[in-house]
Amino acid sequence: MKLIPAIDIIEGKCVRLAKGDYQQKTIYNSNPLEVAKQFEDAGLQYCHVVDLDGAKANSIQNLKTLETIANKTNLQIDFGGGIKQKKDVENAFSAGAKQVTVGSLAAKQPELFVEWLTEFGSEQLILGADAKQGKIATMGWQTTTSLLVIDFIKTFAKRGAQQVICTDIDKDGMLGGPSIALYKQILQEAPVQLIASGGVTTMKDVELVEKIGCAGVIIGKAIYEGKITLQELSKKC
Repeated sequence: MKLIPAIDIIEGKCVRLAKGDYQQKTIYNSNPLEVAKQFEDAGLQYCHVVDLDGAKANSIQNLKTLETIANKTNLQIDFGGGIKQKKDVENAFSAGAKQVTVGSLAAKQPELFVEWLTEFGSEQLILGADAKQGKIATMGWQTTTSLLVIDFIKTFAKRGAQQVICTDIDKDGMLGGPSIALYKQILQEAPVQLIASGGVTTMKDVELVEKIGCAGVIIGKAIYEGKITLQELSKKC
């Protein structure tokens, strides 16, 4: 299972939100590259980088930060936030992202996302399924749709999506444990490589999502708050 530490960016700084609320923002480091290098030094290979400014906007807003991390570390980065048109995907890859996560656009323009799956490849594009009370949320989690998260994932799995990041927004940043029941249901109903995100607080949580069959786990606030140490993650690399 992939261990994927997260770097969320607002105005070029490394932050974490609580339940996706931009008003509940904590700045952990003004230099995301410094954080990324700590991950790399611990032996971690992957990094989930999210442009939170871009997620609310109509395009990527923190491309230079992505480029800096990609150029100055060997981390394999999956990047999301602000992917609203084909040029954003191309720019993210050009800046050094190995994979791009697409959520809001997939919900709003499903046919276009399917086109991108064909053009860029299902290994390069990750479906972002951000869930709020079982329904898909978009635009930096500011808008909740009527789309059921399970149906959303199943629909795209049938059309070529192989990798899915599912974040339970109510769990995100709350250090209360991941949504195991939701992840079990997804894995039972959709043939996807599922990456768990939101609420992961302890190494027991990490082991649990691995046990149920997740392909990866994203860890954010637990690292920044010292609930999970880089040394602990290093032992599992």
